[in-house]
Amino acid sequence: MSRTALIERQTNETRIQLELNLDGTGTRRIATGVGFFDHMLELLARHAGFDLTVAAQGDLHVDAHHTVEDVGICLGKALGEALGSKRGIRRYGFFTLPMEETLVTCAVDLGGRPYWVFDLEFPTPKVGDFDTELVIDFWQAVAATVPGNIHVKLHHGRNSHHIAEAIFKGARRACGWRSRSTRARPEFEHQGYALAQSDTGFGLKVIRKISPRSSPTHDPNETGPHCRDAGLFLLGTR
Repeated sequence: MSRTALIERQTNETRIQLELNLDGTGTRRIATGVGFFDHMLELLARHAGFDLTVAAQGDLHVDAHHTVEDVGICLGKALGEALGSKRGIRRYGFFTLPMEETLVTCAVDLGGRPYWVFDLEFPTPKVGDFDTELVIDFWQAVAATVPGNIHVKLHHGRNSHHIAEAIFKGARRACGWRSRSTRARPEFEHQGYALAQSDTGFGLKVIRKISPRSSPTHDPNETGPHCRDAGLFLLGTR
C-alpha cells in the first residue's frame, strides 16, 4: 500500500502544495521563499529518507510566520494521511542528538492526540533573516495536525542555527514511521540499537547496531558481520 499524500492549502496569506512519499529515497524539492526554512526542510527529508516536495507562496512582505506555520500544517496533515491506520509503525520514540556544543532531546508519540512541549530558548532572535521562534510555531503546527505529541528539550547550546538544526534532525529520528513492523521486544530496542546493560543497571552503555536478520534477544557481547560498535551512550547515574 502506497504511503503518500498530496496536500493543497490556500488562505488569504499563503498558497501551498506539499507532496510526501514516506517510502521514498530522500528526494526533495523545496521552495518556500524562506532560505533558512528551506534548508531545515531539506535536512528533514534527507534524514527521514522520504520524498518531499513543497511549493509555497506567502505574504513574505509582512514576515515569514504564515508561510512557516502553514507549511507545518500541511506537513502534519500529509504525515497523518500517509501513515493511514499507523499499523506496523512504532508509536513512541525519542532521540538525543548532539550538534557540536548543542544537545537536544526530542520525544514523539504518534498516538493521535495533539500536544507539544518545548523546553528551550534560542540565544538569538534570528538566524540571518529567519525568526528563530518560527521553529517552535512550525513543530506546533505539525503536532496539531498529524496529530501527535512532540516534546523538545534543549539541554545546552549557544548557537541558534545548531539548535534549530538539531530539533529538525532529532524530531525525525525520534519518529518510527519508517518501520513497517514492530519487533518482538521493542522495550529493549531503539530504532535498531540494542543497549548492553552495565553491572549497575545505570551509567555507561554500549550501543551496537543490529541488522534486521539478527535477533533482538542476542548476546550483547556478540560480534560478527551483523553487529558492529556504534558508539557509547551515557545515561544518568543512580
